Formats: sequence, structure tokens, C-alpha cells
Amino acid sequence: MKIVTGKKIRSQLERQLNRRILFSAKTEKTVARIIAAVRKGGDRALRRYAEKLDSLGPKQSIEVAPQEMQNALKEVTTDFRRALEFAAANIRRFAEWQKPAPFTREIQTGITVGQIVRPLDSVGCYVPGGRYPLPSTLLMTVIPAQVAGVSQITVVSPRPARETLAAAALLGVKSFYRIGGAQSIAALAYGTEAIQPVNKIVGPGNKFVTTAKKLVSFDCGIDMIAGPTEALIVSNDGNPKFIAGDLLAQAEHDPDTSVIFVTTSKKLAERVASDLKAGSKENPIAAQSLKSSGLIFVTDSRQNSIDIANAIASEHITIPPDYLDSITSAGSIFIGDYSAQSIGDYASGPNHTLPTGGIARYRGGLSVMDFLKVITVQEVTREGLRAIAPVVETLATAEGLKGHAEAVRVRCANA
Repeated sequence: MKIVTGKKIRSQLERQLNRRILFSAKTEKTVARIIAAVRKGGDRALRRYAEKLDSLGPKQSIEVAPQEMQNALKEVTTDFRRALEFAAANIRRFAEWQKPAPFTREIQTGITVGQIVRPLDSVGCYVPGGRYPLPSTLLMTVIPAQVAGVSQITVVSPRPARETLAAAALLGVKSFYRIGGAQSIAALAYGTEAIQPVNKIVGPGNKFVTTAKKLVSFDCGIDMIAGPTEALIVSNDGNPKFIAGDLLAQAEHDPDTSVIFVTTSKKLAERVASDLKAGSKENPIAAQSLKSSGLIFVTDSRQNSIDIANAIASEHITIPPDYLDSITSAGSIFIGDYSAQSIGDYASGPNHTLPTGGIARYRGGLSVMDFLKVITVQEVTREGLRAIAPVVETLATAEGLKGHAEAVRVRCANA
């Protein structure tokens, strides 16, 4: 873990900011070829890639039968099922709290405006199944869609673990396919004989999944382009073991994880660095990410620490309580010593599908809003028309749009 101080902070920060999500030409070419093949070849091409890349057996069905999901739920331990139920309840409640409300209001006499809220018809939820099984991601993607009222929810996951299938059964998932990678994104975006196309694709994935989401995004909605995990902690007098524990927890996701500690205390920086070194000895993935992307910034003021945090716009950030009003860009914020970031990864309720690579500068994490359409509504009476018509005619005439002005004028003549 590299400790950076003084004038070196600026150059190191610039390097960090340049660590945005990059798409290599080689990966894009490979992914584009897979997408084209699935669009043209349908199920046959999908199976070919699934057998080659997802370890699908030659005679194994791409679709997971409902009974297989139910069997998985029966086979998991009681403790695991209870943990799923606990986490699911919190995620569902939080999504319900997030859901925007419809309204109708009279903006001026005779003119009523409002909004209605409608769910998307269909979504595809990508659940990674590579290095670690992630039943938590199934909860985080499916539950908000259910709360929104999406009628068709399709889950895809390569080599789905028993725990992931159990989570699907618990939530009542009906469409689950054991496919992953770019081929699954193509199937969700364009459909095959077996898989219905969806309106939007959500969920994290590797560089092939992420690149595929980018390439289909003009034809199918996506949640966001997300890269490797990011964790940032700002503290001047916190518990070094707590700080190191959070950074190690996120670092074990992927060798490319970015983990950063920002502090004004050189002494605390050194203690955290020491705890990270000791804690990563038996965690090779965490050790690799700490070596390649781990940084400790020792700043000369609280404001400099805040500026660094907002510039990085990290996926996860932990801060002292009195810093909250100063943080403007982050995926998810954790406050105080006891708010372990891994609690948010699993069970507190807010979503763990979060923006990375600076995307938190302009959007937050996955939420129930990603599965909804907020549609505006307006109704104008004769009285309202007469009041607003001069404004519309003036603006339309100024823009040279005579038809717009006439559409109002002809109504006024008959109002």
C-alpha cells in the first residue's frame, strides 16, 4: 500500500482519475463478433458459446427448471435461508421507500399537470458466476424490479451456484438461464428462440459483459457501465483495524479493485498500511489489488481530503458523520466506525450495484427508479387555454414554428 504525501498527491490523484473504464479494441472486436453470432444464430449460437465459455454440458438445458431452483432452496442450510430472507426483506423495504409517487396538481387556473409511474415491461438481471457465486446480486437486481412491478424478469448467470438458485426460488423467479458473458447480453437484448428480448439489462459483470452492455445500449436499455470495485475511506482518528478491514474486504473482489485511504494523520496512515500488509498475507487477490491499486493519501487539511474524495467519486466511501454534507459524488456512503461496507454489500437495504470509474459524478446506484418510467401528464381547460395561449404563440412565433402557434390559435377561436 503506497503512502502519498505533499506535492506527490496531485500527480497520483491525476493518475487515479485517468483510471476510468477503458474498452480495449481487442475486447470490443471479440464481443461484437459474439453479439452478431447470437443475433443471427439464435439458440444454436448461444448454446455453442455457453458450452465453450460457460461450462454448459452438451445435453444440459440452458434454461433452469423451476424444480431445480426449488430443490436448491431445500438443500441450503437453514442459516443461509434465514440470511437470504433477512437481506431480502431489507432490500425490498428500501426499494419501496425509494419508489416515486404519482401526483396531479393545478399549476395555474385551468391547467393541471402531474406524473404517472409505470414499470418497464421486461428486464434482464445479470448475476456473475465466475470467481465467486453472488446470490446477493440476484437479490439486489430482482427485488427492485419486483417492487417496481416489472412483469417479465429474466435472470442469467453462468454456472449458477446452488445458493444463487436458492435465492431465485425464494424470490419466485420464473425465467432463469445458465448463461453468461457477452452471449447472454446479446440474448437478452435481441432475443433468441427460447429467450424473450427485454427492455433493459441490469447487473455487474466482467469486461466482456460490460463491453457487451455498451455495444447493445442503443438497442436495449442498460443500468450503467461498471468496472472493478472501488473503496475509499476518509478518517483522521478512526480505528485502523476497522479501516484496514473494509479495504481488505473490497480488495478481495478482484485484482483490479481500487482501494484508497485518505487522512490527515501520518501516524494513522502508517498503522492502516501495517494492518493491510498483515491482513493480506493469506488473501492473494486482496494482496494483488493492494499492490497494484492501493493508495493512502496523507493530506494537510480536511478540505483537501474532501476534495480528493469528491474528485474520485468512489463506488463505496466511508466518512465521519460530520463529512456527509460535503460529499457530492459517491456510489454509496457509509457513516462512522461501525458501518462496515460489507453490510451494504449484503443486508442493510440500499443496493450494492453501484457506479464505478467516476460514473458517480452523474448517477447513483441501481434503484427501483431504474425499473420505472415516470410519465408526465397535462390537461388544459378552455379557461387555461385562454390564459396560456399568448405565451405559447409568442414563443412558437419566435422560433419560426408556425404550426405550433396555429395549434393553439385554432383552439382559442373555438374556446
